[in-house]
Amino acid sequence: MESEASLPAEADTVIVGAGIVGCNLAYQLSELGRDDIVVIDQGPMPTTGGSSTHAPGIMFQTTEHKILTKFAGYSREVYSRLEGQDGEQAYNRVGGIEVARSDERMDYLRRRVEWAESWGIPDPQILSPEEVKEKLPLVDSDQIQGGYYSPSDGQVSGVVACDALAREAMENGATFVPHTRTEDIEIKDGNVREVVTENGTITCEDIVVATNIWARQLGEKIGVHLPVVPVEHQYTVTESLEELSDNQVDISNHPLFENYHNVSGDKAKRLLIGPDRPILRDQDNAMYFRTHGDAYGIGSYNHESLVPDPEELGGNDPNGEQGSIHEFTEYHMNNATHPDRQEKAPRQASNELLPATDGADLDYKYNGMYSTAPNGLPVLGPVEGYNGLWTAMGSWVTHAGGVGKAVAEWMVNGVPRLDDERIDLAHADVNRFDAHEGSWDFARDLGAEEYRMIYSIVHPKWVWTDNQRDIRRTPMYHTHKEYGAELWAEAGWEEPQWFESNTDLLTEYADRIPERGDWEGKYWSPIEGAETLNVRENVGLHDMTSFNKMEVVGSSAGEFLQYLCTNDMDLDVGDITYTLMCNQAGGVRADITVTRTDDDRYLLLTTGREVGNNHVAWVREHSPEDIVVNDVTSDLAAMICTGPNARKVLSEIATTDLSDEEFPFYTSQQFFVKNVPVTALRLSFAGELGWELYTPSEYGETLWNHILEAGEEYDIRPYGNGALNALRIEKGFRLWGDDLHTEHNPYEAGLGWAVDLNTEFIGKDAVAAAANGDNIEHKVACLTLDDEDTTVLSHRPIFDGDEPIGYVHSAEYGYTVGACVVYTYLPPEYAEPGTEVEILYEGTRYDATVREEPLLE
Repeated sequence: MESEASLPAEADTVIVGAGIVGCNLAYQLSELGRDDIVVIDQGPMPTTGGSSTHAPGIMFQTTEHKILTKFAGYSREVYSRLEGQDGEQAYNRVGGIEVARSDERMDYLRRRVEWAESWGIPDPQILSPEEVKEKLPLVDSDQIQGGYYSPSDGQVSGVVACDALAREAMENGATFVPHTRTEDIEIKDGNVREVVTENGTITCEDIVVATNIWARQLGEKIGVHLPVVPVEHQYTVTESLEELSDNQVDISNHPLFENYHNVSGDKAKRLLIGPDRPILRDQDNAMYFRTHGDAYGIGSYNHESLVPDPEELGGNDPNGEQGSIHEFTEYHMNNATHPDRQEKAPRQASNELLPATDGADLDYKYNGMYSTAPNGLPVLGPVEGYNGLWTAMGSWVTHAGGVGKAVAEWMVNGVPRLDDERIDLAHADVNRFDAHEGSWDFARDLGAEEYRMIYSIVHPKWVWTDNQRDIRRTPMYHTHKEYGAELWAEAGWEEPQWFESNTDLLTEYADRIPERGDWEGKYWSPIEGAETLNVRENVGLHDMTSFNKMEVVGSSAGEFLQYLCTNDMDLDVGDITYTLMCNQAGGVRADITVTRTDDDRYLLLTTGREVGNNHVAWVREHSPEDIVVNDVTSDLAAMICTGPNARKVLSEIATTDLSDEEFPFYTSQQFFVKNVPVTALRLSFAGELGWELYTPSEYGETLWNHILEAGEEYDIRPYGNGALNALRIEKGFRLWGDDLHTEHNPYEAGLGWAVDLNTEFIGKDAVAAAANGDNIEHKVACLTLDDEDTTVLSHRPIFDGDEPIGYVHSAEYGYTVGACVVYTYLPPEYAEPGTEVEILYEGTRYDATVREEPLLE
């Protein structure tokens, strides 16, 4: 497909970027009925010159990230349906093998099997070294301990796929315009108006930025600071190898060869050839491999991070220079420059694993670019404050099919879906980022950090330690440091996980805190358990400043919140209610507490971390013009004093009566704590007697210290997020983004009591159907492990016999109930209390039983 279309004057939808993401999105939008679609790109088509052009196209589907694995699986299905111009299926289903050279990596590969079972990747297998060699004869089996084999993994040429997707989209009415550089986007009154290109302007309703490595430059032009950065990695193709001499392929007669060759030069002779055997990854050395006829391709992430300045990338040169490719740096192939892999150079690692490559010349070699974002996930969805502006970036060939489908469903039907099933994209939402993440300094350093961690064995609790720390400090930061807080970065906040000052509590509670194994014991301290038990039996103080806080203000604020929320919002001043926000399909968009603080003013409290910003964007997106939505997260310090002695502590210093009669549960009052003004809410995410206290940030440290001083006679202790998670899970409180998200409706989540069907709200029709028993495919289930000394982590599969029936959404040891508590969603017949199941964790099956919730009243 070499489109010669000229730029039209107007269109409903303009997609900027005709790489693998843009082509997938155009195809999916056209399949959903949109026909007035224009796709523009600075390069020729289908070989645009971006990363889709030079990528080797390997597709390993399995990761711990559910959305990435689901995206990859859907992409495989899409590419398998496509036919290239040569009449062959676009997807090469040759299987994928990841090998281990260490005990630690072998354990990691077993985890990959468990993630594959959780996410539905078919037939995952662990192979012995000999079995790896049977499938990949050139591998030296003496170098490895085994491998992970996914039979449905494979490879797709980005150029072949882009061509096939574009042809399908054009048959449905889409237009592709090559050789057209986008220069700006015109915004008026918060609405997109037109795309400005070097060849003219095009008026439109929706614009999707799908430019990946060039995304940041375009965003900066309109004041949207996207933390998407280009990073370089190396790819080479050997000369012809004698060991592959029976696999010589002449690709010059391929219908796309001339187009590909014009942009990529002679390496098109190799890149257009699909592999004839499983693709291969040596993650211990950050390398991957695939055949190109009688040559081997060698990809390396095994070098120091190379993050070019987007402003210096330029575009694709008319003379054939690709903006997505930099000159190959021999030094990075022949020297050990990766900070975590100093043992051997990439070329040495390749020669050890594939001896046939030893001494072979490298005929084609380049530093290719792809894009990455701070948490390594795509950047998708509608941009807050810019009606009609969408993003679809930070994605590779592996995941682009799923990204295209999810974003297309989002644009047309209001909810992301794959295979007619909702998929939660909170962690990939474009609005998840905080202000500091848009700076080039932060984006560059975190892009480099994400690159460094590719192919590393990353623990789910890992946080970066070297770059971009101490950015956001709660007012209690210095006090936390004095108490020996273990600080982790959460959305830029430095948050305590536990406090070393509480080590002495282990003397009292050690016998109730089981030891943990090597993997689940990483980034964990028994102090978390001691802090948990101290709160249950005494009193604790927790800093919750980072939880997102909004004020909704206006004469019609109550009516607006009624439209937004599932519960009855007819509140008196001082009343609090727990409610949900749902999307149009009835999925839980957020759980929040709403406090009416004045006649026309409400305080909304919701999840923190990176997903909290999505909720702020959602509220603003739906607010009418006469409503003001203020994000007051940074304006207010927040803390919770909770535990059986909480009333005694606060009564020492509060200027109000804290008795049940004068300060009932789920009400709010404003008063002073000594000399500090507070807004106090009688509720507790820890599930014990307690008050959440809010004060302007400048008073936060003073308030914190007042409470600690008043609590000395009651042995009050600060406690961190580790203890809070253990406290909340025992009480059955959901944590949005973990065991509560848009893939489930309120009745599946066991939160039907937070729905009032006598009110009108977003998603009511779907929620009402669920209330009548429709759309209930899974139900929340609370499990405890039968082995009281074992703790598991999330994302592991749950079985009935050999049948996977769900996965662990969240898990933490319940120090009060004396067992590990797991929250999951199971088919309704399995969610009944007393049902016995098994959880596969670190290669061992553990018996677990469904329990009545909550475990603690």
